[in-house]
Amino acid sequence: MWTYLLIFGTAFFVVLLSTPALIRVAILKRLFDEPKEDRKIHKRLIPTIGGIIIFAATLFAFALWFPFDELHVFKQLKRSVNDFQFIVATILILFFVGVKDDIIGTAPMKKLVAHILVGLILVLMADIKITGFHGLFGLREIPYWGQVFLSLSTYIVVVNAFNLIDGIDGLAAGIGFICGLAFGIWFYMAGEPVMAALAFSMAGSLLGFLFFNFSPAKIFMGDSGSLSIGLIVCVLAVRLIEYQIPSTSDDVSESLIDFNVNGLSDMVTNISKPLFVMAVLSYPLLDTLRIFIYRTARGISPFAADRNHIHHRLIDIGLSHRGTAIALYASNILVITTAVLTRNMDPSYAFFIVGGVAIGIAQIPFLIKKVKNRSNGISNGH
Repeated sequence: MWTYLLIFGTAFFVVLLSTPALIRVAILKRLFDEPKEDRKIHKRLIPTIGGIIIFAATLFAFALWFPFDELHVFKQLKRSVNDFQFIVATILILFFVGVKDDIIGTAPMKKLVAHILVGLILVLMADIKITGFHGLFGLREIPYWGQVFLSLSTYIVVVNAFNLIDGIDGLAAGIGFICGLAFGIWFYMAGEPVMAALAFSMAGSLLGFLFFNFSPAKIFMGDSGSLSIGLIVCVLAVRLIEYQIPSTSDDVSESLIDFNVNGLSDMVTNISKPLFVMAVLSYPLLDTLRIFIYRTARGISPFAADRNHIHHRLIDIGLSHRGTAIALYASNILVITTAVLTRNMDPSYAFFIVGGVAIGIAQIPFLIKKVKNRSNGISNGH
């Protein structure tokens, strides 16, 4: 466990200590988010390149403390090196696409091509793909073409979901932190050191970034940050869904043995993995699905920007940026908690309970009337 605390702490302090200098550089080079659009009614010029430090700190901590000592067999080492190779390669692609978009802009079609390229690398070359539903609704393995299509769609949706929720101060960073922490704890309990290290490095960097991104924000993460976070979260999600719990053999890592002794691996062994992943990603996925349906139903491009996200609605009914972010953090944690509490139920029944809780929470803001002439600014919404 000390290794993961070291990874988390390294990423946290790199961001905490480096971000002030990055803000000064952004101000000197005038790398601002200028409030020109109607939906961006904040009045301050705020740097948009925070994703650079999130990206750098996450990869630095992950590479510096890569848990080689936790890898016990050649097969596990080979898979872990394979993951490291392709994760770094694909994050680099989306990071530079995001940096270009933050500084001079990128056409939506070019960004979509980059997403597809990254998805194909991960699915076809890295073999990080969803192979089935693992018992959810009685379904297990699906045909190869279905695996490729489902996995590619998942990458595109999840990565863009984090880009879309980056709409108010601290929201994407906070939700990303919760996802990283939840996945990190799960992988630690399961005895999967590499994915746990990746999750905790991302969580540490995002917690550090929240000191500067929480309202009132001094810096935004921009697309370079949201795309990188989305990709890491997606890789963690797919690996979790497909993770095979080691049996009592030489594949079992010390962390899993410790948790089995203390009875704490019950969450890992009994909970439906697809359900847990959907619970962790509940807010980004629900908001993206809702906005996609909303825009399509009105004949608007799903990629068009507007003020119809759930976080916009919470602002409109009178919550501040801080209140909105905290409310959405709490709702995401509540959905995750519900999934954990229903871990001993049939996965299909648990899905409807968890889904019902998530959808019910998401509808609450739309049952409350808007506050007229509310002047809360939307910092960097999509």
